[in-house]
Amino acid sequence: MDGIAGGISWSLFFTYRKFIIESDKFGYKIPVELDKNFFLALLFVPIYWIGLYFLAGHYKDVWRKSRINEISKTFTVTVVGVILLFFALLLDDEVRSYQSYYKSILTLFVLHFGLTLFIRLIEASFVKSQLRKKKIGFHTLIVGNNQKSYQLVKELMDEDIQQGNIFKGFVSVNGDANNHILKDILPNLGNYKNLPELIQKYEIEEVILGIESSKHADINNVTNVLEDQQVVLKIIPDLYDMMSGQVRMNNVIGAALIEINHDSMPQWQKVVKRMIDLFASMLLLLIFLPVFLVLAVAVKMGSKGPVFYKQIRIGYKGKPFHIYKFRTMIQDSEVAGPMLSSANDVRITPIGKWLRKYRLDEIPQFFNVLVGEMSLVGPRPERKFFIDQIVQIAPHYKHLHRVKPGITSWGQVKYGYAENVEQMVERLKFDILYIENRSIAIDFRILIYTILTVLQGKGR
Repeated sequence: MDGIAGGISWSLFFTYRKFIIESDKFGYKIPVELDKNFFLALLFVPIYWIGLYFLAGHYKDVWRKSRINEISKTFTVTVVGVILLFFALLLDDEVRSYQSYYKSILTLFVLHFGLTLFIRLIEASFVKSQLRKKKIGFHTLIVGNNQKSYQLVKELMDEDIQQGNIFKGFVSVNGDANNHILKDILPNLGNYKNLPELIQKYEIEEVILGIESSKHADINNVTNVLEDQQVVLKIIPDLYDMMSGQVRMNNVIGAALIEINHDSMPQWQKVVKRMIDLFASMLLLLIFLPVFLVLAVAVKMGSKGPVFYKQIRIGYKGKPFHIYKFRTMIQDSEVAGPMLSSANDVRITPIGKWLRKYRLDEIPQFFNVLVGEMSLVGPRPERKFFIDQIVQIAPHYKHLHRVKPGITSWGQVKYGYAENVEQMVERLKFDILYIENRSIAIDFRILIYTILTVLQGKGR
């Protein structure tokens, strides 16, 4: 529908340019001729608008759209899109005076914004009506054991303000769930620790925490359990949350909830980040091909064993994958079980020490980046053996799985390689800080520091 709106608005604008702008310039009526340029633009312009809306994240989570947000987001993208179109296609138009440019920009904006928003509001209203009639909806679980969670459920189940929640039951945070205040209106599904199994069993899409936002320990426990689950997580706000500006009103009628969203990177930056990953990995694999071959020969001649070393690591969304490196240790270096390396590790070969110093052993990981298993920048992936130990000390380690692992990371730049689980936990805070603040600008800063580390030979 965005493409259709873009095509219709452009066709109307094309007619306006002929009848008004060009006729005013030449002093007589200019006929509307649908030439080759018109049809090329009719193909290009809708694709252009769809691309802009995609970069702005408009096609993400389409069933949860708010009509209020639709107005502001459509307005912003239309302003940017019209300005770019003006400089790309309209700046060389035949005009009587510069005021004609203002008229063209304003007309194109009004046509595109008006038509696109009109269609979007119809679509959003239709979706809202389907949600309220429960023809579509979100399977929901409640986590909590207080009066507030009871009041919330009663409010969300109200026929007049239905927001699409289809409640499957509740779980308790602590105490006896059999005495839970919700047991009279929802099934008791046990304790919050069973959430992963319940989410899979009932195909849960949304989890609402009926917990006071000031109870940080309970909230952390629940969010750590849910970290690798693909659900929308919401919490009931208190007065402090509202006054601090954390609550955004998307629905005039309905319960006010805070959506816990740790994703700080806009959609357009995610697309750009992936494009940078693809371009850089292909370029560097080509550039380093001669070096690649020389290093392969050096590793093979330096010690007995294969050239490459592959190992199963845990990546994005907790999925395992094979990471590739040049082998830097003697063959069968972990026959006694998984072991982390140290600065004076006797298992490291002479050529391996040199490779680690300049981090050249990481070059094969550009293949992991190319196929989408890793990124240039992101938390370093670990083995499940060590992750199981880390989460015993720091359960929030699972937060790292929200993003793709990287060849280099803020934790590695700030802290370096870890020689034991305690150092891994210490390094964790830098990676968490990166995830909560990640952006293209920060990625470039980390890459610059990494390049300096490589050139100075400070790796190990």
